[in-house]
Order: sequence, then structure tokens, then C-alpha cells
Amino acid sequence: MNAATSITLTRPDDWHLHLRDGAAMADVLPHTARQFARAIVMPNLRPPVTTAAQAAEYRARIVAALPAGSRFEPLMTLYLTDNTSAEEIRRARSSGIVHGVKLYPAGATTNSDSGVTDIRRCKVALETMQREDLPLLIHGEVTDPQVDVFDREGRFIDDVLLPLRRSFPGLRVVLEHITTRAAAQYVAEAEGRIAATITAHHLLYNRNAIFLTPDGRAGVRPHYYCLPVLKREMHRQALLAAATGESARFFLGTDSAPHPKGEKENACGCAGCFTAASAIEMYAMAFEEAGALGRLEEFASFRGADFYGLPRNTGRITLARRSWTVPAELAFGRTTVVPLAAGETLPWQLAD
Repeated sequence: MNAATSITLTRPDDWHLHLRDGAAMADVLPHTARQFARAIVMPNLRPPVTTAAQAAEYRARIVAALPAGSRFEPLMTLYLTDNTSAEEIRRARSSGIVHGVKLYPAGATTNSDSGVTDIRRCKVALETMQREDLPLLIHGEVTDPQVDVFDREGRFIDDVLLPLRRSFPGLRVVLEHITTRAAAQYVAEAEGRIAATITAHHLLYNRNAIFLTPDGRAGVRPHYYCLPVLKREMHRQALLAAATGESARFFLGTDSAPHPKGEKENACGCAGCFTAASAIEMYAMAFEEAGALGRLEEFASFRGADFYGLPRNTGRITLARRSWTVPAELAFGRTTVVPLAAGETLPWQLAD
């Protein structure tokens, strides 16, 4: 049977996105707006977006930077801290623009130094979120330096997430960018309202990608370094099975996280993969690998909207089967950003 030459999907949404701010944001935003109708925008700016008023201001800056004619809608989030109040949660819920509150364990990833030091300090905020039905979006890693970086997601589930969900059984939870077989199994089987986002890079690559070129040559490849870090092949396969399976609890979240080229390519390169420039094409690659292109629309366009209680999109996009090369660098404010898979050939391309 001949392979499909094109795929038409309901316009998808990105349920986990980093846009940054200012001129850098203006440069990366069009890549997302071209593909996606909406995106959950992460709040880890400097300073972080901790109030509904700050979320409204950030949203206004995003909307002002959109290309002419774009109908992209940013869905805002708050950054949870030890001191987030019940009043602020209620303001966020009533704002109509805040769709979740992000839990960063302090020190877990980029701009997370203002994050939560002990989840028990957030009891009042979490109780209010449960009552107001405002989702908790979780970066699920412990930050104990004694815990191996490849084990931090599993330890978070055991030490933090399980007790948290016992204490707040009605809280709607999204475990962001899951990376392990254990996380996929937990989300699939857990009781209550829980879901998970999965990135394109965790579907396409295992941890060899950080240390080996596609032809097997050794060398550190900083643009494949992200947090949570890429894991073993067995975990990639488990994520692929979850994304392409029947459970509505797994949906698209790119975690596209742009950093200046020089901040990735140095002695202590920062974590994050910039995938916004080719995100839906990379997901199509992964789903085709699994023989599941027919499930891509459900994963990319329907499940996230349903979980968040938002209407499904009505617009359409088309992917054409044609080879193209990911650019080596793209504009990023006063510098450049290197997209994931720069210089590599992808088999699907978003049609104009």
C-alpha cells in the first residue's frame, strides 16, 4: 500500500510552551502561531509570572507581537510559590485568561529558583485550586543532589505526587513532559483527573542523542540536553505507546524552550530543546514510526482541549510528505537559537 502523501488535521494546540519575552519572544512566537491555535504559556520569566495581573500583562505583550492576521490564542499560567495565596488563585480563576498554575520544584530547571521549596507550604493554594477547579501543571522532578538525574522523575512520583494526590483527590493535574515508562504507566492507571503531556523529542530520541551523532560518532550535543533529560530506549518506546494508544490522558505539549546559542554551547549549557519551528512535523515522524498516523489528530488536536474543558478547534492544517532541512540557526532577539535537529532532514512539512 502506498504511503500517504499528505495529512490534514484539525489545527492542534500546544499544551506546554516557553515563549520567553521581549524581542526574543517576538522572534519565536510566529513558529508556534503558524502551527497551533492555542498554547499553554509557561510563566518562568525573570521575574516569574506569579499574579493574574502579571499574566494579563504578559498576554498583552504576546498578542501585540503576533504576526498580522494571526488568530493564535495564548493560554496563561501562574508560577506557584511557597507564598501563593488563596486570593490570588481566585483572581486567576476569575480572570478568564489563566488556565493553570505551574509547580516548579525550586532549582529543577530554567528560571525555577523562585519555585516551591516544600509542597506542604502550598496547602492553601492547592486547596483553593481544587475548589476552583484550576489545574496544577507539574514539572515532575525532585532536586535532591543525591538523586541520580535519570531517576528524578520516578522519585518525584513516589515522594511528592502520590502524597499530593492523596491530599487533594479532586485536583486536576497535568504531569508535564513525562519521560519514563513508570510515569506513563502511573498516568494511565491512576484514579482521578490526571493527564500528561509528551514532547516530540522524548518520542523521537533516547539519551544516546545527547552523546552520539546519528551516524554513531561520539561527542556531546548540547542542543539535545533538556530537563527532564532524555532517557533509555525502553522509556522512549513506552512514551510512544502511550501517545499513540487509546488513553485520552496523553496529549501534545512541546516544551519548546529556546535559549541563545551561546548559552547552550558553553561549559555549563542550559537545559531546553527548541522545537517550535518543526514541532508538528516531528510528531508526525514519531507517529509514523509507530504506524499510527491516524491517531495523530486525536493526540494533537482533541485530547488536550477536552481535558482543559475548552472547545475543540475548527480550523485545519495540512502536512505534506516532502523532505526539508531544519535550519542551522534562527533569529532570537539580539542572538540566535539552534533548533532541535538542525541540519537534519524531516520527511513531513507543514503546508503554507
